[in-house]
Amino acid sequence: MHPPPYFDLGADRVLFCVAIGDALADASVVRATLHYRYHPGANADDPLATYVQHAAEIDAAVRRRMEAGARAPVMLRDADLKPQAAS
Repeated sequence: MHPPPYFDLGADRVLFCVAIGDALADASVVRATLHYRYHPGANADDPLATYVQHAAEIDAAVRRRMEAGARAPVMLRDADLKPQAAS
């Protein structure tokens, strides 16, 4: 079991862990990236609630970055959360 995600007000980002095989990778995503990807028209969206609602997609982005050679902690960028093309 891994620790729950949380919002770090000072860093303005959600921090969370993603299971990669038998290990956990620390990761984060800033409020603005969550806002512009998932709630661009909202005025008062909650970044932690947004992460929880879209955790599967966001965690998959962390796994893609790790598979591409990134090391933990993974800091997701806007491009990491763009909709993926169907394969």
